[in-house]
Amino acid sequence: MNLKTVLILLVLALATIFALVCVLLTRGVKPATCEPQSLSRQEGKHSDQSLVFADLTPEEMVQVVRYLQHSLGVPLVDASQANPSDNCIYYVDVQLPTKAEALGFLDRGGRRPPRQALAVVYFGNQPDPNVTEYVVGPLPKPTTHQDITVQKYGGKLPYHRRPVLGKEYEQIAGYLRRTAFPTALTFLNRVFDYDGTNLAALTSAPRGFQSGDRNTWFALFHNVSGYFLHPVGLEVLVDHSSLNVSQWQVRKVFYNGQYYEDLVQLESEFQQGRVKVDPVTRAPPDGGFSSMQPRAPPRAPFPLQYEPHGPRYSVRNNQVVSWVWSFAFGVNVNTGIRLFDIRFKGERIVYEISVQDAMSVYGSNCPGGMSTRYMDGSFGIGRFTYPLVRGVDCPYSATYVDTHYLVETETPEMHKNSICIFEQNSGSPLRRHYSNLQSLYYGGLTNSALVLRSIATLGNYDYVWDFIFYQNGAIEAKVQATGYMTSSFLYGDGLDYGNRVGDRTLGTVHTHSINYKVDLDVGGVNNTVVAHDMAFESVQAPWSPEHQIQRPRLTKAVLDTEDKAAFRLHSNMPRYIYFAANGENKWGHQRGYRIQIVSFAGKHLPETSLMERAISWGRYKLAVTKRKEEEPTSSSIYNQNDPWTPTVAFADFINNETIVNEDLVAWITTGFLHIPHAEDIPNTVTVGNGVSIFLRPYNYYDIDPSIYSPDGVFFTSEQDSSVCEVNHIACLSKSASCLPILPPFTYDGFQNLTRL
Repeated sequence: MNLKTVLILLVLALATIFALVCVLLTRGVKPATCEPQSLSRQEGKHSDQSLVFADLTPEEMVQVVRYLQHSLGVPLVDASQANPSDNCIYYVDVQLPTKAEALGFLDRGGRRPPRQALAVVYFGNQPDPNVTEYVVGPLPKPTTHQDITVQKYGGKLPYHRRPVLGKEYEQIAGYLRRTAFPTALTFLNRVFDYDGTNLAALTSAPRGFQSGDRNTWFALFHNVSGYFLHPVGLEVLVDHSSLNVSQWQVRKVFYNGQYYEDLVQLESEFQQGRVKVDPVTRAPPDGGFSSMQPRAPPRAPFPLQYEPHGPRYSVRNNQVVSWVWSFAFGVNVNTGIRLFDIRFKGERIVYEISVQDAMSVYGSNCPGGMSTRYMDGSFGIGRFTYPLVRGVDCPYSATYVDTHYLVETETPEMHKNSICIFEQNSGSPLRRHYSNLQSLYYGGLTNSALVLRSIATLGNYDYVWDFIFYQNGAIEAKVQATGYMTSSFLYGDGLDYGNRVGDRTLGTVHTHSINYKVDLDVGGVNNTVVAHDMAFESVQAPWSPEHQIQRPRLTKAVLDTEDKAAFRLHSNMPRYIYFAANGENKWGHQRGYRIQIVSFAGKHLPETSLMERAISWGRYKLAVTKRKEEEPTSSSIYNQNDPWTPTVAFADFINNETIVNEDLVAWITTGFLHIPHAEDIPNTVTVGNGVSIFLRPYNYYDIDPSIYSPDGVFFTSEQDSSVCEVNHIACLSKSASCLPILPPFTYDGFQNLTRL
């Protein structure tokens, strides 16, 4: 083939492609492209006003630390190296403005609220050790600080309430390895083949029985991958209440069902042959049955999600905007993801949705398990929001956002790609109808929803936090649990507390409870709580009075006080509870947003427990209170280590105040009971382990707003549904024929980690 022939063929090919493009354009179909839409093609618009809710930048964090180092008048040790007897900065986070300040700025053209930081400082090196909270500002160059501790909590924060630093855990591990374990080397060597590195410890909490206690049970496991499933039967109670590490002591030892005063006694009785030993086979380094290494080689790739014309949303700074939704987002170091100023078609629906705390109550016949009531906010849900894995944790082509923290260090840390935003196609219709009576037609709408996700790893458990925004104006806050269960050594009556999942491994029964704060502003700030339900009434049939009809009747009630709007966890609750606005829709009904809870929670800790008030939010599946700046959270990071004198007791929020036409907050608890079983090995799946809350429009609109979605499909029996002008779905084979240009796979999740 000569050059002339090649050129002729090339010209003919280009002409054919040009003709095809012309045909497609004349049929109303654009050639496929995977280029992202410009913001101008989306109906929503970004606003820098969202920055009023923005997390601190690394530069701001650095400035706050420098200011505190020069302004507090005491030496500050880097928390990563601090002894209990030192002063150190625990964390620095943003101090959000009051709601009045924020709304004055957002809605009424008021001045931008001053940018401020919250700094939590441990003062261990002074006559009266305590924890102090400061507001530092204005940013970016702070010049003042204010001690808000007494104002915020009604008194000083005793030092024993402070969350345990990573350094303190490291020192406990060193104390066990260098001081405690050498007193029982014969036992450890013969029973566990102990070499100084092959045992791992897991903390329990709370730490004692009364205020001031700091005694922690540490359960020992084989130090292998998935060690949570390899208990060895030894647990040690360490008293680390003294600020002098050299004065720490072992207060009690548990092994295989028996208690000993300390490791010295265990060693003595072991050498005398009075210890019942149940050897545990040493697990392989990969964990064996606990390994997450796939048991099968990869085959054809799993289905991928992609956007034929790029994302239909945009992310700028701390704001997400789509054609109908907009919201600001941030991450609190203690409680994780929180959203502000959520608007649908430009109208604010929610001022704030935020996680308040996540709690687990365990059962076991071993001391560490039976005493554990984890309050995850104290450990830090937000700070343990790690990088996400493309294609597994989120769709491969999702938009990924970095987060920054300053916790237990003087230098900010970045968790790369730790938030993802994407639009997902659920694979089912949001609504549809096929009409085969009278007129013949089909109408439907794809259920695509905008999702913001983060995943927090808190020791053994991984929580997948989703906020989902639907085209009909509904919002879902969802959490799914995965990761590893914690386990106890199986002995005696262990099967009364769970299921056997290994040779000597007991999967222990436990609950998960999650509390949300939902500050709805339905048609304005002032709302009223209304309950609708149904009841059967017996009536005589009007056309046949001798016969009775049991007919459902709508029941209506205004819940006018906080006590009436507080529903115990397993009590009956009206099926429709909604925040009602002052205005009405076209049909004369109060515009409202309904709260719907999807939960299968276990029982709440009995109120006879001396620590129950610290988690009293768990008493209620729903409680509505008058919004107050002095009641910003339902829990506190200081409750975990002193639940007997809780810093924040949510039950005190409910005091029968009137809640008619007021700025209101809904506090919602959802959760599930987990009885571990064989299929939780190697670890728990998300399927069936998810709970959520929905906020759904209830007469808020005159019609379902999703009818205006450009994704809708409608055709009649008289139309050709394969024609693009009739049904845009019919054009997918042409307009969505491209493949996405995927970014390269990278992962930064192992940065800034310390092995203890």
